[in-house]
Amino acid sequence: MIGYSPLQSGLLTDRFSQSRMATLPENDWRRRSSEFKPPRLGRNLALRDALRPIARRHDTTVSAVAIAWILAWPGVTGAIVGARTPEQVDGWIGAATLELSLTDLDEIARAVGQTAAGGGPALPR
Repeated sequence: MIGYSPLQSGLLTDRFSQSRMATLPENDWRRRSSEFKPPRLGRNLALRDALRPIARRHDTTVSAVAIAWILAWPGVTGAIVGARTPEQVDGWIGAATLELSLTDLDEIARAVGQTAAGGGPALPR
């Protein structure tokens, strides 16, 4: 199985913000997506913020943590991640070797529940 868009089209990156959302071009599809409008935008950004301490502990990026979380699920063999610049790739390429601990996975599951971002199971076991 391959995970699609583990960065939630940019939401789960260090650089996305409500102010960046306001500056997206009018023809950007994200302006029409419910995931990028309140209240979901706030929930998604709160989840992103909850990933920051985990990223700091592993000396990596939020993007790498989000991708590593997808790769931690049983049966997942890859993730489709898009990048527009080489710098974006540099921000998440380490996810392939990032091993999240059970503590990290529990912390992410709690964050998913507390923020009400996304749906479905939150703990890969």
